[in-house]
Amino acid sequence: MTPPVDTVLFDIDGTLCEYRRPGHELLAASFEARDVTPFFAIEDYYARYDEFTATTDSADDLRAACFAALAADSGRDPEVGRAVAEAYTAERDHRNVRFLPGAREAVAALADDHRVGVVTNGAPAMQAEKLAGLDLDDAFEVVVHAGYDAPAKPAAEPFHRALDALDADPEASVHVGNSLAADIAGARAAGLRSAWLDDGSVPDPEPDYVLDSMAELATPPWGR
Repeated sequence: MTPPVDTVLFDIDGTLCEYRRPGHELLAASFEARDVTPFFAIEDYYARYDEFTATTDSADDLRAACFAALAADSGRDPEVGRAVAEAYTAERDHRNVRFLPGAREAVAALADDHRVGVVTNGAPAMQAEKLAGLDLDDAFEVVVHAGYDAPAKPAAEPFHRALDALDADPEASVHVGNSLAADIAGARAAGLRSAWLDDGSVPDPEPDYVLDSMAELATPPWGR
């Protein structure tokens, strides 16, 4: 018999919150600030982000390395990429985030009768600023920064690290996230149930629960 859920882990980006200023807007401003003709799109940056997590210590260092590589790939001086990255860093305020609809209420409701934590792919300082900007810096019993404290999701290790800190059983735990590749596949690898914030994609791998909105977690689909 499947045990009742007593532990919920959350992703941050695209699950609890989003930036008020989207990345494409900041990138355009960064190229303009350095008087550089744009030579890559924000999607190119996101696609290569994970390449640099193991060799950099912060989001700013990662971005500089990634932009330098994108510059080199396009036949430009890598220093041009680093200059654009510096401008991007100056533009980005990690506290300038907003809750996705229903996310604030979901965290509050679940924290009443569940152990709650975070497993996020992202640099510790950057993600801490987001949680502070949401006034959630003291809301979670554990925060695991996958890619830094442990391998990046979808590896099982960051989920196990969070559950160990909470003294929680994977079979009695759910991970909530928006990424099929990172959150849902990772939760499955770690033996947790998963709740996916539907973005219209074909759900592969299949999550245990599909959410149209974070507001649905105020009355969780696994019951109380």
